[in-house]
Amino acid sequence: MNIVQLTDNMILWAQNMAGSTRYAGWCLSFIEDALEKSSDIEIFGGDSAKESSVLYADALRTGLPERGSFVFYDCLCRSENGIVNWGHCGISLGGGSVIHAWDKVRTDGYLEIEKLMALSGDHPKYIGWVPLSRVLEQKP
Repeated sequence: MNIVQLTDNMILWAQNMAGSTRYAGWCLSFIEDALEKSSDIEIFGGDSAKESSVLYADALRTGLPERGSFVFYDCLCRSENGIVNWGHCGISLGGGSVIHAWDKVRTDGYLEIEKLMALSGDHPKYIGWVPLSRVLEQKP
């Protein structure tokens, strides 16, 4: 399956989840499931959005995210060990829009996401985006 078909499948799957609270607080699971379940493949990333952004750091780009890319943010979150930077992530729909799991699956402008408030009181801070082709190259 080519990258265009993978992107289209992933975005369609993600958009079909719009409004769902199933992934509230599980943004990385949401974007991974969107890619994996829509095309019956398996990818390998980090255990959190922040960890994944570090794994993909060699390909992290700034500016307007391209369609189908994984978009990453720093974000402090509550944990049993206190406040931790678990980060936040979503999928670029192109044109500056990102679909992501926050309180529900929703679409926001990639910079508008910085206005959301986490339960910790922190706001996501845009790090950048990684092309889907790089995500597919990650090995366990």
